[in-house]
Amino acid sequence: MIPADERDFDDLLAMLKETRGFDFTGYKRTTLMRRIARRLESLKLHDYGEYRDYLELEPAEFDRLFDSLLINVTSFFRDPLAWQVLRERVVPAIVAGKQAGKGIRVWSAGCATGEEAYSLAMIFAEEMGVDEFRARVKIYATDLDEQALQVARGATYTDRQMAEVPPALRDTYFEPADGLYAFRRDLRRQVIFGRNDLTRDAPISRVDLLLARNTLMYFNTETQLSVVRRFHFALGNPGYLFLGKAEMLLNHSDKFEPLDLRMRLFKKAGTASPAGRPAWSSALPSHTTIGELQSAALASGPVAQIGLDTHGRLALLNSRAETLFGLRPRDVGRPFQDLELSYRPVELRSVIEQAQTDLRTVELQQVTWQRPGHPDADVYDISVVPLQNGDGDLVGVGVNFYDVTRYRRLRDELEQANRELENAYEELQSLNEELETTNEELQSTNEELETTNEELQSTNEELETMNEELQSTNDELQQINDALNARGEELDQANAFVSAMVRSLGDAVAVVDTELRVLIWSPGAEELWGVRADEVAGRLLTGLDIGLPLDGLAARLRMMLSDAEPRDRPDGLAVDAVNRRGRATRLSIEFSRMLGEDGRTAGVILLMDVLDPAPS
Repeated sequence: MIPADERDFDDLLAMLKETRGFDFTGYKRTTLMRRIARRLESLKLHDYGEYRDYLELEPAEFDRLFDSLLINVTSFFRDPLAWQVLRERVVPAIVAGKQAGKGIRVWSAGCATGEEAYSLAMIFAEEMGVDEFRARVKIYATDLDEQALQVARGATYTDRQMAEVPPALRDTYFEPADGLYAFRRDLRRQVIFGRNDLTRDAPISRVDLLLARNTLMYFNTETQLSVVRRFHFALGNPGYLFLGKAEMLLNHSDKFEPLDLRMRLFKKAGTASPAGRPAWSSALPSHTTIGELQSAALASGPVAQIGLDTHGRLALLNSRAETLFGLRPRDVGRPFQDLELSYRPVELRSVIEQAQTDLRTVELQQVTWQRPGHPDADVYDISVVPLQNGDGDLVGVGVNFYDVTRYRRLRDELEQANRELENAYEELQSLNEELETTNEELQSTNEELETTNEELQSTNEELETMNEELQSTNDELQQINDALNARGEELDQANAFVSAMVRSLGDAVAVVDTELRVLIWSPGAEELWGVRADEVAGRLLTGLDIGLPLDGLAARLRMMLSDAEPRDRPDGLAVDAVNRRGRATRLSIEFSRMLGEDGRTAGVILLMDVLDPAPS
């Protein structure tokens, strides 16, 4: 029964494959668990189920998870001694082995942010010359991480990333760009970046050099075998493979031969013709009489042998055959089909008939026979040979039984020893890869800490800058406050002036806008109608509950607002009203247009003077 946390982990991997297309099932499980555990710890989550729910709620976490799982640790000329051997032995051999004008194809698998691909470009350009490099070389750089590929396509690097590039190469192949170093644009076209999943996607074919440095070590054994087979298919002949220092090809000697094992440089192995075991044959005289010497040699031979004539009768047998199959001299002359030997240890009648018909030797290999009274089974190779005289006529058939039991056991023991040795090698390599993976994780963590330190420094500088900006903003606000205070004093003076003007215009003054909403309501109007200014401000004049005949008054106001009457014509009327005390009052109301800056009517000023009380 699978533990719950294992099922949750498998469900998480299935989710990543279904939703984002990343299949991590071929990666080492312990490494994946360790990297995901870091995310759980940073998010204060307890198990994989909670993390799945978090991913569904926070899609941005996918990017942070992939950054953690796809450890993009790389640098220019990583492991300089290995690159030196590559430059001195492999690159010249590739260039020399190509006909003039023929293209050279290179594949950098797992290129991360591109430093490895541009390192290849520099050493090929140094070997061939820049013009020849542009004309003949294509470098294909692939990775699973699309964000890392975006950085690689940008081809710009910091001083720290450029630390391993020799100054001469840096000055030749890089250009300054806003405090960074950019790889030369005219050479950048020869480096083609693309996304490729080594476990699923088709490999790039016919490549002369393939780099997969510290890439295989993240896969489990089964996936490594599949990827190595893809690499073997991708390489031309001859083709060279350059691996990381933690990776070996101990179980692939049939596909690759070491060029420099210590530097992890390999060459694609050529196809060798298998060496077959030479067929056994015997020269029989053309006559049917066998001499004493021939008879003695046949009888004492270490291989069990029998001979059949053309009529299918047993004609010859040696002592080894007698002992092995329980035959006697009296059996000579009996039909072969009547003997137990014809069908045990294997059916021979059809094989003998085939040899007679085709006139060629028929061999049966690895025939197992459990003889009565023997605890262990024996293994034989059986050879059925058509016997011909000097004229080429068939005179019989010879059957030879080669006892290969000892060789079979030795081979089985050797295979078992090889399997144990391979398992030991795989465990050793797995431990080595785990160690290298841990080392890269530590390096990645160190780089993250350095980045965090730089971010903290940058944040501190930003806070200091913000503090200065806040100080500057405070000074500006103080100036604005002073200006507002000055404007407030000016406004108070203006209000006092307007109030004085309004008081001097008449007993009661009201000002309305083009919508007949009250803008000004003088103290005299408050006294006359019993409504305060703050109660009527912004309200429609026609909606006020006062003793003024507003309907006729509204019609006169709208006429003035429409500019239907000449502006220089005095306008006024006398109306009967009721003041705030409920007394009838006769008023004289004069209307004056209030003009805006554009000269258009912006409102109307009403001057209301009390005349004699209205007649009862």
